[in-house]
Amino acid sequence: MLSPLYSLLQKHFSTFHPVVEFDVTRDRLLQLDFTSANTTLTPEILTNTDDFTVYISDLLGTEFKYGIGGYNEHRTIYARSHVFDGVEEPRRLHLGIDIWGLAGTAIYAPLGGYVHSFAFNDNYGDYGATIILQHQLEGVSFNTLYGHLSLRDLDGLQEGQYISRGARFAHFGEPKENGYWPPHLHFQVIHEMHEKKGDYRGVCKFSEREKYLLNCPDPDAILQMMQYAVKG
Repeated sequence: MLSPLYSLLQKHFSTFHPVVEFDVTRDRLLQLDFTSANTTLTPEILTNTDDFTVYISDLLGTEFKYGIGGYNEHRTIYARSHVFDGVEEPRRLHLGIDIWGLAGTAIYAPLGGYVHSFAFNDNYGDYGATIILQHQLEGVSFNTLYGHLSLRDLDGLQEGQYISRGARFAHFGEPKENGYWPPHLHFQVIHEMHEKKGDYRGVCKFSEREKYLLNCPDPDAILQMMQYAVKG
């Protein structure tokens, strides 16, 4: 079932500011695969953040500005953290799009909105520094979540603060401040926050897939980047 919010975002796609700097005439994107089909990402690499960071850097090389992908992807990489464990079923289905690149990469607001909430989710494998913005389009309220940020991006931030369209308000964080991941942005669209603040699941159980995908439509409706990605 296609989310009504996804259709609304698609309708307005031409009005959104790029979330990261990306020149379609010059820059290249590599679509990354973190499912069980990727046998090059061994458990030894995955459980060592430094090695995992080198692995991503080597894949991108000098040819690709960013690695990208992951929406509705059933990933094996979450075995690296107990954050995603479950008694009967672990969480493995990714609900956002990840953009992998250099620490310090600037992040821009795709449309104007208010700071809904923010937090430092400082667990191994978690979001690290996180900001959630709240927006409205045609009277419909929704949220965008930005995870794995630089901790300094939270300095002086206040709930209710207005962030203008195109404003640079965050950056890719270093592993020690981004949940101990290689530098990247987790970008997610969330219709209803269900009273969550500073956090919302970016990975769900496969058995809850339909419910979460309906509430978290494909963020490429805003990014408009996946069409340029080359499969690795």
